[in-house]
Amino acid sequence: MSRRVTPALLASAVLMAGLAGCSTDTRPSQSGPVPLVEPKAAATPTPQVPAGKAPQRAFAVGVRQLKLNRDGRALPTTLWYPAAGQSGGAAKRSATAAEGRFPVVMFSHGLGGRPDDYATLLTRWAAAGFVVAAPTFPHTSAGGDKNVLDVLNQPADVSYALDQVLALDGKAGDALRGRLDGERVAAAGHSAGGVTTIGLFTANRDERLDAGVVFAGTALGVGTAFAGAAAPQLFVHGELDEVVEYAAGKAAYDKVPWPKAMLSLPKGDHGRALLSDGATLRVVSDTSVEFLRWSLYGDADARKRIPTDATRGDVATFDDHL
Repeated sequence: MSRRVTPALLASAVLMAGLAGCSTDTRPSQSGPVPLVEPKAAATPTPQVPAGKAPQRAFAVGVRQLKLNRDGRALPTTLWYPAAGQSGGAAKRSATAAEGRFPVVMFSHGLGGRPDDYATLLTRWAAAGFVVAAPTFPHTSAGGDKNVLDVLNQPADVSYALDQVLALDGKAGDALRGRLDGERVAAAGHSAGGVTTIGLFTANRDERLDAGVVFAGTALGVGTAFAGAAAPQLFVHGELDEVVEYAAGKAAYDKVPWPKAMLSLPKGDHGRALLSDGATLRVVSDTSVEFLRWSLYGDADARKRIPTDATRGDVATFDDHL
């Protein structure tokens, strides 16, 4: 794909000023805009992943770190992965020795955040049978310089991290050798990480991705020209979001040309409910797990469970176009 500066970059500064509300440090960026990648003009509908069955039992979860670096950009990446058999069962066994290959989900944190902030949610995804990989971005993470425009570099960071994670599948002696399914991959992210995730399906389309989950994200700066093969999308947004307005997330969602659904949280803000357990997180967790089971494992039964999970407890509404 060719690279050139587009007028959308001027609008990106507006987005990034809003995203700075996630951070306690709002110093202006010292670096200029980075060019967008022009996507292909139109999405090409393709079949979903092959039909299959997602595991229904809960796995014990392992956590490890990868020390990654892309051209001088340090990207330490946390992995949450199915590590053992039935949680709490009398006889535990290695999931990686018995369960076959697991789909991979790449997760992007918000501005001023870090992967561990989302550990409750990401642990639940791993327990459901997914390997979750979450890079810590060099400029937008906690302790970084809060260069918000660097969000536009993060889709390439995620694609690089995905390369390295999938390489573990063939690495001798690695616990995940032979257990990663590179044909079933999703991207997800919150706030600035939601922008990063949308970018992976628009301006920086990664064709390996089969599905996306966007928490409190917007497309300003990465565009709404969703490109490449069809990839179902789940958007989750609080209607009281004080940083990224609900209308901005809904506008991006409306532009998705593929199967899609939006989980709206009438009492939800910018995402504090994602960071600690509670009724809202349980609905978000259960809905996203079933979405990933359907979109990555091809599990038709999971698809049937999504609307029920999404509206349980009267804490959310669900727009379903899957």
